[in-house]
Amino acid sequence: MITVEEARKLLLDLVTPVDTEQVPLAQAARRVLAADVAATRDQPPFAASSMDGYALKSAEVERHAMLKVIGEAAAGHRYGGQVGAGQAVRIFTGAPVPDGADFVVIQEDVERKGDLITIRNHPGDKSNIRPAGADFRVGQIISSPRILRPEDIALLAAMNTPVVPVRRKPVVALISTGDELVMPGEEPGPDQIIASNTFGLKAMFEEAGAHVRLLPIARDTRGSLATALDLASGADLVVTVGGASVGDHDLVGDVTSGLGMERAFYKVRMRPGKPLMAGRLNGTAMVGLPGNPVSAMVCGHIFVLPMLQKLLGLNPQVNFHRATLAAPLSANGPREHYMRATVENGQIIAFGDQDSSLLSILAQANALLMRPPDDPALAEGTQILYLPL
Repeated sequence: MITVEEARKLLLDLVTPVDTEQVPLAQAARRVLAADVAATRDQPPFAASSMDGYALKSAEVERHAMLKVIGEAAAGHRYGGQVGAGQAVRIFTGAPVPDGADFVVIQEDVERKGDLITIRNHPGDKSNIRPAGADFRVGQIISSPRILRPEDIALLAAMNTPVVPVRRKPVVALISTGDELVMPGEEPGPDQIIASNTFGLKAMFEEAGAHVRLLPIARDTRGSLATALDLASGADLVVTVGGASVGDHDLVGDVTSGLGMERAFYKVRMRPGKPLMAGRLNGTAMVGLPGNPVSAMVCGHIFVLPMLQKLLGLNPQVNFHRATLAAPLSANGPREHYMRATVENGQIIAFGDQDSSLLSILAQANALLMRPPDDPALAEGTQILYLPL
C-alpha cells in the first residue's frame, strides 16, 4: 500500500489541463479563466462627479460665494461648454465633469434661487470628483488562472470584455457497479439498495467545474462492465464506483487490465478508502473508487477534486485548516484516517460512529478530521488538521 500523498501525486501525474474555449461573458461565471484579460478602456473614461451638486472652479469654493448656473450635466449627457469664472453647472452623480471645473459642491451645501447659487456651508476639501482611470486603465489585466466570481464578471464587463477565454469543462464519466444497485425512484428487489454514490460524486464534481456523464449501472459481469467502459469513451476522466476490491464479484481490476489499463497503483494506506485503484485506460485517466458510500465521497474530496483542479489549469491542493479538539480521541491505527466531524467556533468534535457505510453521519458533518498514521491518543484542546466539507 502507498501513502495518501504518494497516491495523490500519482493521480495528478495521470492528467494534464484540458484545452480552452471562448464563452460569452454572461456564461463565464464559475468558469476558470484560461488567459490574462486586459482592459480595453479606462474606468471611468472621464473625470466624473461622485455626488449630486454643482461643478465649478476650486479657486471659487468658499462659503457665501455666489455663482451663476449655466447648464446641466447628467450621467450619459455631458455639458458641452466651458465653466468660467463665477459660473457653475448643475451636475449629477456619474456625469462627466465639464471643462473648466475641478470641484463639485454637494447640493446640501448650496442654496439656489433661479439661476443663482450661494454656497451656504463650508464644502470641505474633498473635490467629489472621480479622476479618469481611477478604477483601472487600458491594459490593466485580470490574471489567470482563477475561478471567475461574480465580482470578476462585473470587472470584465466594465473592461468591455464580451467574450472570455476559459478552460473547457473536463468531462467525467461516472460508472456505478454492482448487481445490488438500482436507480433512485426504481423499486429495489429484496436484496438491492439505491445507488447513491454516483449522485453525491456527480454533485461534487460539477460543483468543482466538471461536466459529468452519469452512465448506466454496470452489472457484475465482465460484458456489462466492458460495455459501460466503452460508453465512457471521449471522457477526460473515468471514475468507477465499487468493484475495485478483491472479492469474486469485484471485476473492475480484471476487466480494465484485460482492456489494457496501465495501472498506477492499487490500495492506499488510508481509512476510509483503502481499495482505491488508478491508472490509464486507452490513454484516459481512470480512478476506481471504493463502493462504500462514505469511502467513495471521502476519496472524491481527497483525490479526485485535485485531479479536476489540474485538469482546469488550477493549482491542485487540499486545503487543510486547524481547529481545537473539543473532546479527546483515542490512538489512531496504521492508516491515515479521515473522520467525519463538526467544526464550530474553532472547536472540532468527531462523530462516535465512523462506519464507512453511514451517509447520514456524513450529511451531518462539515469537516473531515485528519489523523496521521499511528497518531497517539489526543487530549481535549489539542490542535488538529481538518478538511472543510
